[in-house]
Formats: sequence, structure tokens, C-alpha cells
Amino acid sequence: MKCVIFGGSGFIGSTLSDRLLLDGHSVRIFERPRVAQYRVFSRDESAEWVTGDFSSRHDVSRAVEGMDVVFHLISTSLPKSSNDDRIYDVESNVVSSLQLLNCMVEKAVPRIIFISSGGTVYGNPRYLPVDEAHPTNPIVSYGITKLAIEKYLQLYERLHGLTAISLRVANAYGERQRIETAQGAVAAFLHRARHDLPIEIWGDGEIVRDYVHVSDVAAALANAAVYTGEGRVFNISSGHGTSLNELIATLEAALGKSLTRRHLPGRTFDVPTSVLSNAFACAELRWEPRIGLRQGIEQTISWLDSQKV
Repeated sequence: MKCVIFGGSGFIGSTLSDRLLLDGHSVRIFERPRVAQYRVFSRDESAEWVTGDFSSRHDVSRAVEGMDVVFHLISTSLPKSSNDDRIYDVESNVVSSLQLLNCMVEKAVPRIIFISSGGTVYGNPRYLPVDEAHPTNPIVSYGITKLAIEKYLQLYERLHGLTAISLRVANAYGERQRIETAQGAVAAFLHRARHDLPIEIWGDGEIVRDYVHVSDVAAALANAAVYTGEGRVFNISSGHGTSLNELIATLEAALGKSLTRRHLPGRTFDVPTSVLSNAFACAELRWEPRIGLRQGIEQTISWLDSQKV
């Protein structure tokens, strides 16, 4: 199978690239100019590195040509900052995604797998765990744009016969996550812990999130690429909630030292509790999360040690 991954050298994208190559697929990795390859590929691996601008119709059209499946992992914003410039959020994410879909139609590419957001598209939960039938009422622009892209995928499936699958991923963490950007609690906390800085907690530490290891996310993406069923939207999660206080306790156990906490005022865009049901994905995609939180954190620490980060 010939796959193109938009954002293929990023945290999730690089893990997916490795998984697809291991499974024997051909991979074309699309990245911005001047982004360094995350590793050297062997001659036995069918890997192609291309650069371009995701907003360029020409660049995107070249990238999708001849492919069997598109993985759309690009996002130009974060939940915490997306409300600051909502017009940019729409222009750079929704409009560029529509252009990608148009290029797929022109080049007769039959399938797209999109990473949506399990943490933001639902908004404040009415019940737990949140399943795919839960109402979608995002409270940040990031979630609104993700949901809009999902809807356009469904529209293009109806109009043009694409197979369009959205994976609503919970809080992914693990190896290759950029700890310096403070994207994700596990990465941000590990960064501060390894530099003997206090762990900054927004609120009382009782915010609950659903942490899923990046290798499990990559496995779900790979399974979605060959899925032949009728499902189109899937939660990808551990199915278990962990508070920030519990997360810090797990980090302390894995690191073998106590961590200093510094509490800051709570943030208005933080949903108090987000735990996703993964039952539909387990049944339909023949997938299940395999890496528990403690094991995943230990693997992440080992990787950081090896990188001297």
C-alpha cells in the first residue's frame, strides 16, 4: 500500500511512519521545508521524503499523486492558543484541508485518515466515558476546526466516494514528543522534572485526562488504513482517566524522586474531565491500547535518556 503522511516527521507522524514501514508499506513523508528527517531510512525501507507548503495546491497535489491512502496529521494550532486567532485557525486548517480533499479527488486517491481531537470536539461531557454518539460542543476554536474538517470529510465521501475516517485521539504522549513546546502534560512535566524545575499545575490538579501512548495511536491509524467496515468516527484512547495529581505521582515513581509542585490559577478552556470510550474502535478496528501509563512513561524517560534531552 502506498501511503502519504502529511506531518510525517512529527511526534505521531514519525511513529506512524515507522509502523507502516515495519508493516511493509511504502511511505511518502510530507513536511515543511527545512524540517530535518527524524532518522535515516535504510535501503530496504520504501520511504520517500518530500517537502512543501500544506497551503500550496501544487505541493499537495504532487504529494498525493499515485497514493492509496492519505494520513492527515497536520494542525497549525493548539487548544490553548487557537482562540487567540480564530481566523488563522480556520484558514490554515479548514481551508487547507479542503484543498487537500480537492487534490485527492483530482488524483483519484480513494482513502483519507484524519487525526481529530478526542479532547476538544466534545466539550464539557454530559456523561462518562464519552462515546462517539456524545454531543459535540467544542469550547475552543481548535475543537471547532477539527469537527468542521470531520464534517467536510463526510461530505466528500458522499459527493465523491472517498473513504474518510476520523480518529478522535485522546491525550497522546510518548517518545519523540517535543518536550520544549509544553504540548501535553506528560511532556511538559517531564521537561520540568528533568531540569529540576517545579511542575506547574493549572488549578488544583484534579483535572482528569485520558492518556494514550503514541505507539497505540500509530497502531490505530495503521488499522484504519485497511479497515473495510462502515464506521467513520472512532475514539482512540486508553479508556481510563488520570488526574494531574495522579500523573505526577506516576512520574515520581518512574523517576525515583519527589517533584515540586507550583499551582497556578485554573484555565477557562480546560474541560474538567475527559475520558473517552474506546469500545467502538476495539470492536471495529480490531485494535486495543497495549501500553499502560506507567510503562509508557518509563519508555519515554528511557528515550529521553538516550537522546540526552
